[in-house]
Amino acid sequence: MTTYRIAPSILSADFARLGEEVRNVVAAGADMIHFDVMDNHYVPNLTIGPLVCEAIRPHVQVPIDVHLMVKPVDRIIPDFAKAGANIISFHPEGSEHIDRTLQLIREHGCKAGLVLNPATPLHILEHVMDKLDLILLMSVNPGFGGQSFIPHTLKKIAAVRKLIDASGRDIMLQVDGGVKIDNIAEIAAAGADTFVAGSAIFGKPDYTAVINAMRSELAKV
Repeated sequence: MTTYRIAPSILSADFARLGEEVRNVVAAGADMIHFDVMDNHYVPNLTIGPLVCEAIRPHVQVPIDVHLMVKPVDRIIPDFAKAGANIISFHPEGSEHIDRTLQLIREHGCKAGLVLNPATPLHILEHVMDKLDLILLMSVNPGFGGQSFIPHTLKKIAAVRKLIDASGRDIMLQVDGGVKIDNIAEIAAAGADTFVAGSAIFGKPDYTAVINAMRSELAKV
């Protein structure tokens, strides 16, 4: 039976109360905290760095899942590992040597992930499956929260699920962008097991109700 994980993205949280926000969302049933890092270079937005990761680390016991939308990426990886990240994922376009960057993440004691944008081809995964703990498929173009899910992503999820199953490895298949109560079951049915949701959770007054509703939908798959 598939283990499903819900990973609220703090990009949509109230930053004036961030410690309280992450405690509340974990109490509501979140499995991990998704931490979006944007550099106003690789993507057209600027968000948060290692100091914020370090600040929220004492507030939660669940894994902190750091998604690096930065270029170049290698320089910042050790800082996030030191700040308490458990999983670090990056975009292949942010690295000169993808294999080396994956090794760097693991050398610093974190699980390693690769992130594919909507138009990034899957063949990029071919020679690094043995170094991956997570594959993140973007179902929106990265840079901003609150975007709508790109339907073509469902075919891509199914294709990556086949690759993971064929590898025989325990690799999380995460989807980020436009994930909501009304489409999470369809995304899971395509093969995803880990779901990033920002505004769908933090934009609502009752985090527990939203996460419970998502789990009810997942139970139907």
